[in-house]
Amino acid sequence: MADDYVRRTAITRLSVNGRQRTLLEETISEWKRGCQLATDMAWGKCNAKSDVQPLAYDDVRDQTDLGSQHAILATHQAAQAITGCLERRSNGKNVSKPTFTAPTVKYDTRTMTLFDDDTVSLSTTESRIRCRLALPDADDGYQRQYLDSDEWEPTESTLTTRDGDYFLHMGFRRPKTDTERNTAEDGTVLGVDLGIENLAVTSTARFINGRELSHTLREFENVRAGLQQTGTRSAHRTLEQSSGRALRYVRDVLHRASNAIVDEALRYECDVIAFEDLTDIRDRTGASWGHKWAFRTLYEQVEYKAEADGISVKQVGSAYTSKRCAECGFTADENRLTRTDFRCVKCESEANADYNAAKNIGMRYVRRGQQSSRRTGDSQLALKSGTVTPSGGFTAHPKGFDAEFMDKPLPQNAEGV
Repeated sequence: MADDYVRRTAITRLSVNGRQRTLLEETISEWKRGCQLATDMAWGKCNAKSDVQPLAYDDVRDQTDLGSQHAILATHQAAQAITGCLERRSNGKNVSKPTFTAPTVKYDTRTMTLFDDDTVSLSTTESRIRCRLALPDADDGYQRQYLDSDEWEPTESTLTTRDGDYFLHMGFRRPKTDTERNTAEDGTVLGVDLGIENLAVTSTARFINGRELSHTLREFENVRAGLQQTGTRSAHRTLEQSSGRALRYVRDVLHRASNAIVDEALRYECDVIAFEDLTDIRDRTGASWGHKWAFRTLYEQVEYKAEADGISVKQVGSAYTSKRCAECGFTADENRLTRTDFRCVKCESEANADYNAAKNIGMRYVRRGQQSSRRTGDSQLALKSGTVTPSGGFTAHPKGFDAEFMDKPLPQNAEGV
């Protein structure tokens, strides 16, 4: 793990009235302005929090309505974004100055307070507001294990808005025990498959729909091709405007998708998120150039967001993950009936093809490092109903996690990935 804490995120919707909604909207707007201002000032000059804060703090305070602590957090967010760009550039990737368009705002223990009556106090651009957490009626909802525990303490959280609702991604942490330190080699793995019909599917059966994104990318490509063929100055301006709108939409989709993947890893207490190797993903999936960029951007977003929560993000070989049966290990072209359907010709197990691939990807990472001297053989794959090991060992999740079809131990003689 990245530090000496185990970190988790619990998401809940907020119940807000009209006045609170207005204040939160204003705070999100000013937060984006503050982050962008700090980034503009620091880009090409510095990227450490200790450098960006003194450089940009006064301007953020003077030119936005953010309070002092939120102004500090905005400079830290800018530093984090710039650092991520520099790391990707060092890996040979093209990067540009970060832009802040997502409808979010960060909170820490100075700007947010959780109360025992299931309410939360949040700083805004004008004053603090106190909102009720719209928690599930059941007393054993997953948020309760953090809210009602003396072991977990609140830490940095994120407020976001979607379809008119406000959601608080509440961050919690607790100190690691000695047995939890340096456990990435023996931890729990979340497998993720990327595709067209489904942008992403996890081994825990979390499906992130990709049809709308695919439609947008196709429409944009058609418009782009027509405007480029026209070649006029007016067409060029229209292309720039169209590119901006499409890019903002795609980035928002990828932002929400990357959050969902990291949240899934946190919910199932995973130490590693495993993707397939992205090198030839366009050829394997029949994806467009836009999809290839989207897949890589999604991976990079998951990578830096997961790192903040102490989760490693890895890639594994992609060979046969779409044709191998996650149940019995039999591999054949005939197993993959269509883009969406998988049916093993040997054991006759049926599943969504992307879901089957996600479990193969995760199990490939579990198996890949078993020869490592650091491993004790305790690595396991996260499923919706429990965790499974290559030898067939199965541990059910606590009550509240539903079983999913094909979530059962692998047979002892299953073929290796």
